[in-house]
Amino acid sequence: MCGSEERPALQRLTWAEVRERGGGRGCEGHWLVIDRKVYDVTNFRLRHPGGPRLLAHYAGQDATDAFGAFHLDPKLVRRFLAPLQLGELRDTQPSLEPSKSLSLVEDFRRLRAVVEGAGLLRPRPWFFAAVLAHILVLDGLAYLTLRLGGTSWPALTLTALLLATVQAQAGWLQHDFGHLSVFGTSRWNHLLHRFVIGHLKGAPASWWNHLHFQHHAKPNCFRKDPDINMHPLLFTLGKALSIELGVQKKKFMPYQHQHRYFFFLGPPALIPLYFQWYVFFFAVKRRQWQDLLWMLSFYVRFTLCYLPLLGLPAFLGLFFVVRFLESNWFVWVTQMNHIPMHIDRDQNRDWVTMQVQATCNVDQSLFNDWFTGHLNFQIEHHLFPTMPRHNLFSVAPLVRSLCRRHGLQYSSKPLITAFSDIVASLKDSGELWLDAYLHR
Repeated sequence: MCGSEERPALQRLTWAEVRERGGGRGCEGHWLVIDRKVYDVTNFRLRHPGGPRLLAHYAGQDATDAFGAFHLDPKLVRRFLAPLQLGELRDTQPSLEPSKSLSLVEDFRRLRAVVEGAGLLRPRPWFFAAVLAHILVLDGLAYLTLRLGGTSWPALTLTALLLATVQAQAGWLQHDFGHLSVFGTSRWNHLLHRFVIGHLKGAPASWWNHLHFQHHAKPNCFRKDPDINMHPLLFTLGKALSIELGVQKKKFMPYQHQHRYFFFLGPPALIPLYFQWYVFFFAVKRRQWQDLLWMLSFYVRFTLCYLPLLGLPAFLGLFFVVRFLESNWFVWVTQMNHIPMHIDRDQNRDWVTMQVQATCNVDQSLFNDWFTGHLNFQIEHHLFPTMPRHNLFSVAPLVRSLCRRHGLQYSSKPLITAFSDIVASLKDSGELWLDAYLHR
């Protein structure tokens, strides 16, 4: 029977054995490699703070650089890993799988050591305090605008714009706490994460963790990155997947028109029509009661502030207009870095190649930094996800140099170009699907 035999301690394994016996299929379950040591995470993944799927995505693969990227204190975490060690690679086995570039990996690890030595992973608490303060000020101004200005259209419009800005900026700030990039310890990051995403936005931190860490672990990898789960139900994404879908004669939507219906089913609809109800479903289904209480505190506060001033119809109208504006802001910013880039199934590439091929930057400016929450430095953020956003600009020249030395395309573009490239890439992949659907 599966799992009935005891595994010998410290097995000497080959990469082929790790892939075949620990790749998430059959009896052996989920194994992964960190610094040549092989760990059996089959049961531990169910207790993993980042969610079970995150470890499953690396089953049968090397996770050394991903492990270093996600943890504030890798040495501490290794103590928890020790009981899970199954064995290690044989001396005759290379440190990396054949699909990965040793020179690039070694070069990146040297870069990471330089980054750590320069203190670029250390946050400036005052920076994030200022970000939080400006969000709270805008939130207060929104309430005062309506209370003092009455329910005229100018007052309602300004209030909606201010509240949408609060929601967008709180979204970027919760992203910082979620990535553990504000405090030096996980505990305070997790606490403030719940406050910002729960009390200021009305969403569960556990839901964000479940989705976003998978995205970072395997960006633009079909079936592993939840951010591209819209393929193929609503959109067809990426050249390879679009052609494959067409060859299979699958048609869930008229994809040749997806660059047009994206303006209706994408930016304006994601939050008010989907996230708005799904976050409650997630919290209840996963029994995340603490997250649910934080979420309810947002709705109680919002209701007590605005319902007495507006009455029920106008109150509901204001709420969904804010969600509509927030959704447009959120979708355009979060998709501009990924949708136009390489999308395919997991090719098990090295950490740097995988991240750079799946991401692009937007040119730096004070407005772009604020408007995107520094997600305009998406390449650097994906390579160093725990790096505080105020340091991403400093590491960018080093990353650009690394990419140049190894022939990787480092893409940075104006904000408007980044937005238009979303539509252009949807148009291209829709045409590729149609050609394959009709002629292959």
